Amino acid sequence: MKLKNKTVVITGAGFGIGRACALCFAEEGANVVVADIKTDLANETVFLIKKMKGNAAAFAMDVSDPESVQQLSRFVINTYSAVHVLVNNAAIQVNKTVEDMTFDEWQKQMTVNVGGVFLCSKYFLPYLKATKGCIINMSSVNAYFVEPTCAGYCATKAAIVGLTKAMAIDHGRDGIRVNCICPGYIDAGLAAGYFEIQPDPAKAREEAGKLHALNRIGRPEEVGRVAVFLAGDDASFVTGTAVGVNGGFGTGLPPL
Repeated sequence: MKLKNKTVVITGAGFGIGRACALCFAEEGANVVVADIKTDLANETVFLIKKMKGNAAAFAMDVSDPESVQQLSRFVINTYSAVHVLVNNAAIQVNKTVEDMTFDEWQKQMTVNVGGVFLCSKYFLPYLKATKGCIINMSSVNAYFVEPTCAGYCATKAAIVGLTKAMAIDHGRDGIRVNCICPGYIDAGLAAGYFEIQPDPAKAREEAGKLHALNRIGRPEEVGRVAVFLAGDDASFVTGTAVGVNGGFGTGLPPL
């Protein structure tokens, strides 16, 4: 129970990596605020947490809308009085090249993926200063190793790494730690959706696994446990860091 009575806010926690993070934080005794644009999914995550005797509350919101984010911050303080951890996880992906992508598609990815990190951090920082809390941003191996037809997504994930370092420098003297996680292929959320639309999902997972030194794709809870570590006292001297949870993706050339 490393985070007992701590309050954690997780965006995009209705499914995928966000849900896995929510469950992992709940296992450590945290109060978890499940923030997601899809109310039904957020409620499902809360149900799973309460089923394991954890404490959680759902809140429907849009990370790209300043008023929505402010409403979330007010809800958290009114409900739990304080916030200790913010996990900026919400993201979308458009699988197109720059030439094929519309301006609206480009703007939407930037507004959600990067703008969401900005807005949530901006409006929660005053409360995190009071608790000397921490921020965990969800980036990706695609911040460093880009793949075809996802130019906008890769750009946003690279931006998150830079923003993480900037916030760590700016707010370190306030006692706030800011880190990001760069997952490889994880069998959840956006990646799971990609696999499922392939002609042979099992083969697609197997082929993706070959890109990793461990010869498999990751499980969402493997990312969640690293998020818990970064939020806890064991990581008290860790800030401004991009932590790869990627099974060795990009370590070297894949085996033949």
